[in-house]
Amino acid sequence: MRAMTAIATASAILFSSSASAAEQDFLKSIEGQWAGGGKVLTSIGGSNVNVSCKMQSDAEDTNFSMNGTCRALAVISRTFDAEVKASGTSYSGNYVGVSGKPSKLVGSRSGNTIAFNVTWAQAEYGDRSAKMTIQKVGDDGLRIRTIDQDPKSGKSVVTTQLDLKRQ
Repeated sequence: MRAMTAIATASAILFSSSASAAEQDFLKSIEGQWAGGGKVLTSIGGSNVNVSCKMQSDAEDTNFSMNGTCRALAVISRTFDAEVKASGTSYSGNYVGVSGKPSKLVGSRSGNTIAFNVTWAQAEYGDRSAKMTIQKVGDDGLRIRTIDQDPKSGKSVVTTQLDLKRQ
């Protein structure tokens, strides 16, 4: 019985270490300076605005941060940042966008994508919840997408999509 307990404990430690190593490798792969552009929806049913963005992502063993700025119409500039901690393949943290107030992120990673449930600090697009994904695209690409729900139709609507390249 003790031998089984020792084997189970050793297996759990080894699995935990390899899972942590996998997350560290993934986090390091999204670290760096990024630039690109995309679209931001002004309101559900509204028009998209083209944006150009720059972002710095820093990673440590079990956490990462993203700090960036997006510009639209050559005169409007908005900053965003996120502080996220990984525990295995589970992720949680805060995101600060246009409102300037911290919104809650809770999610997990599968493959090259971290999928978050977002709880906005205040109502955005008619409610306080959305989905956000951070997806590594190839070796030098990163896509950040926010998806909300149209309160009238119930359909999912992409409210932000940024396609960034490593600089």
